[in-house]
Formats: sequence, structure tokens, C-alpha cells
Amino acid sequence: MPRVVHFEINADKPERAAAFYKKVFGWKVKKWGDTMPYWLVTTGKKGEMGINGGIMNRMKKETTVNTVGVKSLDQYLKKVVKAGGKQATPKNAIPGYGWFAYCKDSEGNLFGLMQPDMKAK
Repeated sequence: MPRVVHFEINADKPERAAAFYKKVFGWKVKKWGDTMPYWLVTTGKKGEMGINGGIMNRMKKETTVNTVGVKSLDQYLKKVVKAGGKQATPKNAIPGYGWFAYCKDSEGNLFGLMQPDMKAK
């Protein structure tokens, strides 16, 4: 069946969004091309589970929510705020799966953070 192979993050200021994601997750972000402002995002090593994507100028207000897997939800919630983002919902348990919270990046885009924990209640 078809799978998601790439994501794109809309941003009013792509350079600011790139700095945010570099600071919070350590993603590699580099500008690609000269004619169209677009930044390629590498989220991990080749062969690891996950996908890569891009950051581009905001095209419209509608968006897709992406969720990022993290080892410590509490640690990453602090990193989000320190990098200029906001925690949008409280930390919630998803029983049998882990801990989850929504956040907003420097551009106001909603994204999720998920910490695996089979014992979460």
C-alpha cells in the first residue's frame, strides 16, 4: 500500500522555522536551489525508520499535523519552548502506547510529540 515518503512544513519565515527544528530536534536543514525558496530537511540517518522533508514559504493556512517520536516527552517540551515554540496541549497518556502532547513551532504550525511507553496510563 502507498506510504508517506516526504513531509513539508509551511512557514512565514522559513529561515526561522529551520533554526527552530535544528535547535529542538537536531535536524539537518539546508537551502536547496536558487529560484524557489525551499529547505531540505534530514531527520535522521539513512536506513533509520522515518522520513525526510522540506520547509517552504507558507502557501495556505490548511496543514497536516506531523508527530515526532522522542525518547523523553518532558525534555522535548522544554526544548520546544526554549527554541521559541509553545506547548499547545497538556502531556497525555495514550494507554498502552505512550505519552503525547501537541506543540506549535515558531511559525504557529501544530505538531505532535510522542514518547513510547507501553506502561502509560
